[in-house]
Amino acid sequence: MKIISYNVNGIRAAIKKGFLEWLQSANPDVICLQEIKANKEQIDLSVFEEAGYPYHYWYSAQKKGYSGVAILSKTQPNNVTYGTGIDYMDFEGRNIRADFDTCSVMSLYLPSGTNIERLEHKLKYMDDFQTYINALKNEVPNLVVCGDYNICHEAIDIHDPIRNAKVSGFLPVEREWIGNFIDSGFIDSFRHFNKEPDNYSWWSYRANARNNNKGWRIDYNMVAKPLQEKLKRAVILPEAKHSDHCPILVEIED
Repeated sequence: MKIISYNVNGIRAAIKKGFLEWLQSANPDVICLQEIKANKEQIDLSVFEEAGYPYHYWYSAQKKGYSGVAILSKTQPNNVTYGTGIDYMDFEGRNIRADFDTCSVMSLYLPSGTNIERLEHKLKYMDDFQTYINALKNEVPNLVVCGDYNICHEAIDIHDPIRNAKVSGFLPVEREWIGNFIDSGFIDSFRHFNKEPDNYSWWSYRANARNNNKGWRIDYNMVAKPLQEKLKRAVILPEAKHSDHCPILVEIED
């Protein structure tokens, strides 16, 4: 199973930039989208079906033009779960999960901590999400939690770790949390295969950051440890430029 995660920073804008043509070329079995910034009523859903994804599931934020996640699939999942059941998370449309025979794939969009109020919200979300996942793993052990975590784990994951040490996304408390998340039974699939620096998944639109590769690796395909032996490949796809993020891919044996 080839799984891609992609924060598209607005699905309608991404489509105008060639997202559908890229999707057909990349040809994943499942793609998890974050920050769709639309309700499905605002999108011509037939374009995804024409691209080879007849099964598509959308979970939008209550606030229009904000947040939201989706999963597109070539095959019909056995079950789809919208949200976590935790109201303040679900208001913002940040979690959707599709269960398949071999694994369960979640699209996650973790909040950013752009100011003190949002940082407090993010930290609460992180704690509650960990509790939610701890319980879910007992029921659904073969989890793949794909998405934009809005956190760089290690210094290797950010272009300027010294200058960014006090910036949300690389704060000690955030880095500790994602380390603990991994230690709770997940594999950072990209780092499982690639230990090299200068591999990022998000770049600021400012100061020509992408062309200079001054980025952050904040998108992850976290694979539950029971699937470790089935991991085949994990890569970042920086050539796709429909967003300030780029897609990330993991392949798991069926």
